[in-house]
Amino acid sequence: MKTEQIIIEPVLTEKTNQMREVGKYVFKVDKRANKYQVMRAVRELFSVHPISCNIMNVKGKPKRGRAQAGYTASWKKAIVTLQKGEKISIFEGA
Repeated sequence: MKTEQIIIEPVLTEKTNQMREVGKYVFKVDKRANKYQVMRAVRELFSVHPISCNIMNVKGKPKRGRAQAGYTASWKKAIVTLQKGEKISIFEGA
C-alpha cells in the first residue's frame, strides 16, 4: 500500500484540537493499514518523528431516512503521538 493511500484525512473536532496541544494527532486511515504503516506514512508525509500509534475501528451509527433504515460507514481511526516539541505545521494555521 502506498504512503498517500494510508492516511485519508485528519479528524478535526474539539476533542482532537485539545489533543494536538499535547502532541497527539488523529487521522482517518485506510481499513487495511496497521499501526506501523500509519507511523511510517506520518513520518514520510509530514517529516516528523512519531513515538506511538493507537488504532481503533469506529462502527457506523444507525441512521434513518424516511422509510429506509441504514447505517453510516464504519472507519478506522489512528491517534499518533509525536516526540515532545514536534508539531505538524499544516494543523497549526487552522
